[in-house]
Amino acid sequence: MSRLFPPRPPEPTTEQVNAGLNACLRVQKLASLQGKRPFAAILIGPDNSRVLLTHFSISHVEHAEASLARLAASHFTPEYLWTCALYSTWEPCAMCAATCYWANIGRVIYAASEEKLLELTGKGNEENFTLSLPCKELFEKGQKEVQIWGPVAGIEEEVVEESDKYWKPIREGERP
Repeated sequence: MSRLFPPRPPEPTTEQVNAGLNACLRVQKLASLQGKRPFAAILIGPDNSRVLLTHFSISHVEHAEASLARLAASHFTPEYLWTCALYSTWEPCAMCAATCYWANIGRVIYAASEEKLLELTGKGNEENFTLSLPCKELFEKGQKEVQIWGPVAGIEEEVVEESDKYWKPIREGERP
């Protein structure tokens, strides 16, 4: 085992995963109250329960996951981040997954798939040109064994329903 990849902590329990994703959904709801896109991410420590950082999407290029990963990389060592998990309401896009990879975050857990996001936002949505590139495929191209969990049934439906409050008016042409 290299110094950069210390032994991983035990995998989170179902209860811990649900608690992490519910905490992430609360951050997403806060983002929505600020008029931001419905995307959120949190960083959970090696104990699988302590929230270290939270972030929501600021713009179409300052996504929650990438912004959080950059912030985490400036606050924590790569060795420590390898033992942490990034939780996200939505599957990280290629940019976000790559940023998590370079930050050395060892586990990514997301509630809802990018495929569901495309269904929700609709093709050609100028606010969200979804890439058809699952984060698992991106991570498999790398040299690190980043663990990927998602989508998570039960929470996925809640994230989709909550997010549709933002996307439905856009799909229906009610908001620019």
